[in-house]
Amino acid sequence: MRRFLPILLLLVAVIAAPILMRRSSDLADSGQGQDRLVIITPHNETIRSEFGEAFARHWKDKTGRTLNIDWRIPGGTSDIRRVLDSSFKAADDLGSPGVGIDIFFGGGEPDFKLQAEKGRFVELEVFTRHPEWFSDEVIPARFTGESYYDKDHKWVGTCLSQMGICYNVNSVARLGVPVPRCWSDLGDPGYAGYIALADPTKSSSVGRAFEMMIQEQMQAVIAEKGDTPESREEGWRNGLNLLQRLAANARYFTDSASKVPHDVAQGSAAAGTCIDFYGRTYEEKRKKADGTSRIRWTAPVGGTSLSVDPIAVFRGGPRGDIAQEFVIFCLSPAGQLLWNVRAGLPGGPSQTSPRRLPVRKDLYTTEHLASFADADALPYERSAGFEYKRELTGSAFSAMAQIFRAMCIDPHDEMKAGWKAMRDDTGPGVALEDSAAGKVFFDVSHLTYARLMNEIVPLVGKKDPLATMREMTKISAVFRTNYEKAALIAEEGGQP
Repeated sequence: MRRFLPILLLLVAVIAAPILMRRSSDLADSGQGQDRLVIITPHNETIRSEFGEAFARHWKDKTGRTLNIDWRIPGGTSDIRRVLDSSFKAADDLGSPGVGIDIFFGGGEPDFKLQAEKGRFVELEVFTRHPEWFSDEVIPARFTGESYYDKDHKWVGTCLSQMGICYNVNSVARLGVPVPRCWSDLGDPGYAGYIALADPTKSSSVGRAFEMMIQEQMQAVIAEKGDTPESREEGWRNGLNLLQRLAANARYFTDSASKVPHDVAQGSAAAGTCIDFYGRTYEEKRKKADGTSRIRWTAPVGGTSLSVDPIAVFRGGPRGDIAQEFVIFCLSPAGQLLWNVRAGLPGGPSQTSPRRLPVRKDLYTTEHLASFADADALPYERSAGFEYKRELTGSAFSAMAQIFRAMCIDPHDEMKAGWKAMRDDTGPGVALEDSAAGKVFFDVSHLTYARLMNEIVPLVGKKDPLATMREMTKISAVFRTNYEKAALIAEEGGQP
């Protein structure tokens, strides 16, 4: 027995050390708190850990009680939406007011708007307890066309989000293609096989990026020709064609939006679309001693708005009082600074900066920016001139994700084959769209803007998955035929 004593002591030390060394703030994740808060979220572990620990300390200071946060992480926002739909349906059938969850924390504004319309949120107390926080000088109601809080006060944005482009400096140089500065750059044929994209039916942030691309094209035509049905149709057509070019260049369509910057950083892809904090985080991870990094993130000039990641309190939650306090904490200066102050600095996160941008304007001061991880971001000053117009595509958000899948993901093999044949056949100085094969490849006449708004949006809104699937199968079949026909035309020398 004596022989094994050192080994046993070592095992005890390994097991006990984390417990003995754990800070009191770690109680948020220990499962042993006197109070408990249940939060469903798509946020990553860094955000969960930093906000959980910080709020546990705040709650202990305020009440003298310890707190455990039960994080529910089913996946992305699409997965969360499915969980909430099934949970609330079951609760409603049983006559229960709630589903045992206190807070929805993080995701896109469309997801929160949808949950609010279904009556699943309660009014947030922060609006009555701190009305001074809601002004153009602190948290504006709208910016770049985006809503920053619900008019009925059922949700509010906690941090800013912006979709953009991440690219690998070395890979772009090796391919000899222009550094991507706008969405259309990703459609350059030189990127064929080297673009990383995600499935918009699995990620709302990706769906929003594709919506921005379409809106950019629509707004360009409207600015030139006026807002008429014909202008909207032309802009819609241009937007679909841009998405086709990006998709034809794609290596894959991942279910996880975070995989895109990872693969770009590794060099498996040259560029892709991703949300700002994913890109900035990987840029920081790959930074060299001289301050350079092989991965960069950029906001497309004139092609992306500044939206928010909201928070809301569910009706019937077990601890509505703690939930309301958590919302207030997230919007307080202490909670807001957690998003971007460098780790280890006063008022900042303890381990890792989430690299998100606070929603509060009044925190972008010289004093605070000196401690920010992204001191040069200045989101309210550098919005790139784009304004999201909900009336153009807002109601079609879910429908457009389904259309992208039918147009680009399901027939991707045929799309890539047609794209390759066209690139091989088309001579220098000739736009692929102008070739005989290109006119077939980019034909979207069967999917007009009028059809989108009058037929497809109402169909998707009925929440009949089988009916939607049948319609998308028909749309996909037309695109698949077009891509196959385009390949044949190009292979036969451009003769239709």
